[in-house]
Amino acid sequence: MLRFIQWLLRREGLLRLLSPAFGRFNPFLPEHRNDPHATWRTLREEVPVYRSRVFGAFLCTRYDDVLRILRDPIFTTDRSGTAGMRAVMRVAKGHPDFAGLIERNLLTLDGPEHRRLRKLVSKAFTPRRIEQLRPGLEATVDDLLERVAEEGEMEVVSSLAYPLPVIAIADLLGVPQQDHDRFRDWAGRLVQLLDPFQGRGGAKPMIEATSEIFDYFRGLLADRRANPRDDLLSAMLAAEEDGERLAEVDLLSLSSLLLVAGHETTSNLIGSSVHLLLRFPDERKRLQDDLGLLSTAVDEFLRFESPIQFTDRAVLEDCEIGGQAIRKGQLVVAGLQAANRDPAHFADPDRLDVGRTDNPHLAFSQGAHFCLGSQLAKLEAEVAIGALLRRFPDFSGPPQPSAWRRSMIVRGPESLNVKLA
Repeated sequence: MLRFIQWLLRREGLLRLLSPAFGRFNPFLPEHRNDPHATWRTLREEVPVYRSRVFGAFLCTRYDDVLRILRDPIFTTDRSGTAGMRAVMRVAKGHPDFAGLIERNLLTLDGPEHRRLRKLVSKAFTPRRIEQLRPGLEATVDDLLERVAEEGEMEVVSSLAYPLPVIAIADLLGVPQQDHDRFRDWAGRLVQLLDPFQGRGGAKPMIEATSEIFDYFRGLLADRRANPRDDLLSAMLAAEEDGERLAEVDLLSLSSLLLVAGHETTSNLIGSSVHLLLRFPDERKRLQDDLGLLSTAVDEFLRFESPIQFTDRAVLEDCEIGGQAIRKGQLVVAGLQAANRDPAHFADPDRLDVGRTDNPHLAFSQGAHFCLGSQLAKLEAEVAIGALLRRFPDFSGPPQPSAWRRSMIVRGPESLNVKLA
């Protein structure tokens, strides 16, 4: 079934014929990929809590409603009771590694078990450990830019935005450098977990990649138990709370999740950031003249082109959102990007402002599921954008990428060619 849906979603003609069934929200058409903000704006202004019968969910686009969904415990990431998750687990049956990844990761766990695991991981995933990565990240970015310097041009996604996060996460976990290419391959296949409908080959690529990466980490964990090092794997093995430590399935799932979620978010953040610098030359000059604005600029890039467009929750009890009654067991979708352009919370929201300080964007979510790797993602983007502006201050390119990622959830350029002066 998944393979058929993936096939169908690549047939634009059929999707246009089916468009009336989607109503106001059809995220599979190219016009939505090119400008999703038009969709979010219309929904936010006209139907801020929109019931999509195709997706079987209520799509919320106002900041206050989205923030409530992210913070209120009656909206849970535990979707085990929904038809969609039951279908996923039927696919996972007979594949214990894949089932473990789906059931035991921080994106699907909730409540006391989520708090316990997150607390243990947080003991290892500290700001100090992240900041220690800065010199290595700077050296990596310099090396990536050096490779393209003589060519006089660069495809930003494949040359910078894609490889940097894989290298960063591998170094953080303690993966040997000679295995980085294997990590890139796994990341490329596991990314379908974030948006399986628009992948290829059904569930097979995800299942095979999960088995391969779990086997790899089993060996690495065994080595770290015998020979601890100053890396995240060793720190997670040592983390303890009330006499409890992380079980092996949790270690395997967390390590794999860091690779997928951390890579995808950061890669699209860097690609979109370069695109926005090309699109808004005045703000680019402002940033070049004062690189002290890098931190606020990265937050503004996150707000303006959020790498993850939305996330969903299951409802634990009957409630009301924006005057719309929602019943227990139904799904609600929190429109992160729509909320990040809500004029009720952001002055002149469709204007890029690299110095924006009042910027409570929701690109990294909020509440109990606030992105664990947000500091790492921002650090990577700051290092990459800062180095690009210093090394090639006159780089040039089109104000729009040739294509955007083919995904309704992930937002970022498919490719972005620039000339390096």
